[in-house]
Amino acid sequence: MKILIADDHWVVRESLKQVTKQLSRNFEPIEAADFKEVMDILKQHPTVGLMLIDLIMPGFGEFEGLRQLRSKYPEIPIVIISIHDDPAYVLEAISHGVIGYIPKSAGAAEIIRSLTRVISGEVSFPRHIIERSGFGGPRRKSQGEEAINLDVLTSRERGILALIGAGTPVSRIALKLAISPQTVRVHLANAMRKLDLRNREETIHFAVHHARLLAGG
Repeated sequence: MKILIADDHWVVRESLKQVTKQLSRNFEPIEAADFKEVMDILKQHPTVGLMLIDLIMPGFGEFEGLRQLRSKYPEIPIVIISIHDDPAYVLEAISHGVIGYIPKSAGAAEIIRSLTRVISGEVSFPRHIIERSGFGGPRRKSQGEEAINLDVLTSRERGILALIGAGTPVSRIALKLAISPQTVRVHLANAMRKLDLRNREETIHFAVHHARLLAGG
């Protein structure tokens, strides 16, 4: 599998290359130092299976660059590698449909664990950072109480929240469920109202924190 590693610091790229080699000899890392190189590589290698990208590099424009990537290459999973450990920044990245977020402060073992999860089809977000956001709607004291609150959701609302928690953008959810994006938003708004989630950040936090519980129901 080809893995695109995009960062303007060669030391970071080299470190990530070494990590991917530890995970599997079958991984083929491809390097990019700026956004133009990223786009050129994706044109030449449409079979890239995973992107590891720093949002801060020449030409990328942070979330604008991420929006372009998600628009042009929606099927390629993206993991953000970033110096930022601000909860709002992480939640914003998740809202754009990334499947992982790894702080550059993470050690090699943590990076390996995160990449192992995303390569196996899961998501990997820094829960310790997200929990600092203070978001999450009503406080819940026990799993039993959580289950009671989740029982107010329809199966469609629960499924949509589970997909949000897995890093799936609204457009992909609509395709997966064969409904319109507007219908997805209606179901999402209903779920937010029932769970007393006041905004997008609270909803993302809730969905990520309870993704397994939502999917298991």
